[in-house]
Amino acid sequence: MENELLDALGSRLRARRRERGLSLDALAEASGVSRSMISEIERGAKAPTVLVLARVATALGATVSRLLGEDQGERVVHVARADQPVIVAASGWERRVLSPNLAGVEFEFIRTLVPPGVEVGEFTAHATGSREYIAVESGELTVTVGGTPHRLRAGDSLYYAGDRTHAFANDGPVECVYYTVMHVAGPHAPLEPT
Repeated sequence: MENELLDALGSRLRARRRERGLSLDALAEASGVSRSMISEIERGAKAPTVLVLARVATALGATVSRLLGEDQGERVVHVARADQPVIVAASGWERRVLSPNLAGVEFEFIRTLVPPGVEVGEFTAHATGSREYIAVESGELTVTVGGTPHRLRAGDSLYYAGDRTHAFANDGPVECVYYTVMHVAGPHAPLEPT
């Protein structure tokens, strides 16, 4: 991420944390991400991995796209490809957020590309009432929900309650492209600061 993007991410993260009444220590405990890492992200000094950003967003009752971009207030929002936030993990998988950030709506539409033999990793559970839908466009994907693996092939889809841990892996011999539609339940009551 560029410095300007890191600074903007840090500002949004800090504002959301303060809005929720959380100290750095409380957010670290809730997210499983170290206090020092959260502090570095807030200062724009370090680019988080996708999993780190997802854990922090989940602990804040937000989506990754909420932390990456500004709210869109229009009734019709065109999101050009060049304006879609993209995060590429060190292992080569790519997450592209296709949906705009709408005020008061914690919703994401995501396209993920995973090279063969790559594990995306495990994401923490969202708030009770959250929902996720997965559709595989090409290749194969193993989605593990609450410890139970589900093997999906091109054209398959899967729904699950998002309030359980979930992990993704491409064990197949070719690249996998899949889509996620995610609704994070709300409203979110502030966590108790420690």
